[in-house]
Amino acid sequence: MSTRRSLGLPITLGVVMIVLLVVLIVGWVVMSASAAWADSASAPLYWALLSVGATCLALVLAGVVIYLSLSVKAINLNRRQSNFIDSVTHELKSPIASLKLYLQTLHRREMSREECLSFYQQMLEDVERLDDLINHLLDAARLEKSDEQLAREIVQLDELLQQCAQAARQRYHESEESLQLDLAPCCVEARRVDLEVVFRNLLDNAYKYGGASPEVTVTLQLSPHGTALARIADNGRGIPPHLRRKIFSRFVRLGLELERKAKGTGLGLYIVRTVVSKLKGRVSVKDRPGGSGTIFEIELPAKPLASPTDAPPIEDAKQPA
Repeated sequence: MSTRRSLGLPITLGVVMIVLLVVLIVGWVVMSASAAWADSASAPLYWALLSVGATCLALVLAGVVIYLSLSVKAINLNRRQSNFIDSVTHELKSPIASLKLYLQTLHRREMSREECLSFYQQMLEDVERLDDLINHLLDAARLEKSDEQLAREIVQLDELLQQCAQAARQRYHESEESLQLDLAPCCVEARRVDLEVVFRNLLDNAYKYGGASPEVTVTLQLSPHGTALARIADNGRGIPPHLRRKIFSRFVRLGLELERKAKGTGLGLYIVRTVVSKLKGRVSVKDRPGGSGTIFEIELPAKPLASPTDAPPIEDAKQPA
């Protein structure tokens, strides 16, 4: 692991410079005032020079404070980037090493059909893991470019949420009981691929960071303000309140990269926040009531259903004879 730069040196340097500048300003004011009173004839000139000098030093002081703030931000960004490199390296190396092992085993040994099918399934999961990583990187790169000119469409959000939730459950090989859905018919105006990126990331996190037996609840309702409110809740350890803004930054993952077990790049929630902001929506994090866990709330401008036939059909409990 690369050596991390310490925040102690730039902070200490900045504080020392600020203190020295304050002492210099106070000393200059005292000496200039004394000299001005000693020679009253040149007092206006002294006070003019004093004002100019004090203004310049105040600007220098402000520059030092800004430099200190930017230095701390740059070092934190370097730390997150280093964490990201550790994550991507691990995410690339692990499936590639696994694929190499399976292929070497298939090449050197005679395997039964059942064993071959098991190996192929594991290899397919490794390829999907690499594909997810590449998609994350491509999504993050795409968000840096303006795509306002791309056409949007009316997307039925409840149908999309159900598809994303079922896909996440199957991807993590969880039972149907692990997923609870309560979705009201609702439409939003957006690119379907953008909404899939948002909810795919949130649902992946819900299963990935859930408890030993994940319990994921997905609800969708129309708020009184005419917005679509989607909630994705898990039963994981939760997120401390003081870190809830930080997790939406690029390359941020809680804890040390090489000490965690859950895979990821630190880009998922950054992508979620950026896409939701472009859709003029809002994302927030809350504690799950009645136990451990986290709730992610996504609020998006809603569109009315074009016609009653747009709503999903409701099957009656009793069919006519």
